Amino acid sequence: MNFKIRFFAIPLFLVSNFLFGQITNVEGSKYQFKKIVHHDATPVESQGKTSTCWSFSALSFFESEIMRISGKKEVTPLAEMFVVRKAYEMKAIKYIRMDGKINFAQGGAFHDIPLIIRNYGIVPYPIYSGYDPSKNLKSTDFKLDGTLIKEEKFTYNHEQLFNSLKQKVNEVLETTYDPKGVKLDWIKDYNSILNKFLGDDIETFVWQGKKFTPKSYANEIGLVMDNYISLTSFTNHPMYSKCMLEIPDNWAWGESYNLPLDDLFNVTVDALKNGYTVAWGADVSEKGFSFKNGIAIVPKDESTIEVKGQDSKGFNDAGADRNSNAFLNPTEELNITQEIRQVGYDNKTTQDDHGMHIVGLYQDQNGKNYFLVKNSWGTSNLPKGYLYVSEAYFNYKTINVYLHKDGVSDSIRSKLSSK
Repeated sequence: MNFKIRFFAIPLFLVSNFLFGQITNVEGSKYQFKKIVHHDATPVESQGKTSTCWSFSALSFFESEIMRISGKKEVTPLAEMFVVRKAYEMKAIKYIRMDGKINFAQGGAFHDIPLIIRNYGIVPYPIYSGYDPSKNLKSTDFKLDGTLIKEEKFTYNHEQLFNSLKQKVNEVLETTYDPKGVKLDWIKDYNSILNKFLGDDIETFVWQGKKFTPKSYANEIGLVMDNYISLTSFTNHPMYSKCMLEIPDNWAWGESYNLPLDDLFNVTVDALKNGYTVAWGADVSEKGFSFKNGIAIVPKDESTIEVKGQDSKGFNDAGADRNSNAFLNPTEELNITQEIRQVGYDNKTTQDDHGMHIVGLYQDQNGKNYFLVKNSWGTSNLPKGYLYVSEAYFNYKTINVYLHKDGVSDSIRSKLSSK
């Protein structure tokens, strides 16, 4: 991530286009988007060459929650890599206890963040940036919004970190057959790898003249982790009941409430209209998801989309190049039903690729709904790191949404509370 890409909470492309009465997704596009509702968010970041979107998107969501609850327009970003580090610690312990029979990977889920905050707390981003420890960055090197004052530029790359961690846990697994059992000091060596690539763990720190521990800082920001819930929509589980998200990156075995598809969409719309933002987990490998063009759609005729190249394995960049007139001209989309959605999930063409942050609701000139989504791939596209996601795409490729429970209507909550 280049620290210089951090910018004001309201994207500059929105400000400039409001002046001209038109918002679009890419130069030359005939899409005209009208704002229905738009909420503030912290600056767009880049997850670099990592598969840690779940941390970036979830913390972006929680930063907007701090804005909503406090009424502040600018808040200090939270440390994604502190969360990543603690998740790696918890993943490793569980992986060993399960004899390596669960997923050990870079990915995660939104509910990992409350799990970590409850157990370990959280710190401001300038306190734990997670960059090369040899740079010896201090909190005084950052402005309030996380901008690095110095001129150095950094990019996250966790390939070597992950390979080292995976090698270590597999070495530990090999000792489970030793008559004396696993040597309990393995976690010390494991943490030394995290220290090397991410920086030493944080026990206490001083922020804005006050001394904190990660847990006391978690109390300071004023978020109650029990207030947040995950919602999904798949017919292989009873509706309005809790179910486990059956995705590889759900290593923590977090649960979601299962809703009919119409309810899932309407809950998201209502939450936005009532002042809440929403974290969004989705499949982004589809032809119609084009970060470059700032849009995600489900054209009725997907053959109009030309794809060149390949998506990255970790979905940590714009991936393959997708081109189509459908990205420039409003087009007819596939009518997504609960059945069509379920087929994609069952045949594995819908998978858990990426986490993002929904901050707004817009409509095009034909009255079709789009969510404004904040991504974590930097600001290289025209909407400066954002994209417009159609109702059809959301209905087809959503894995789950994560939001404050008060953002869910009383009528839906009453059905959930009885399960």
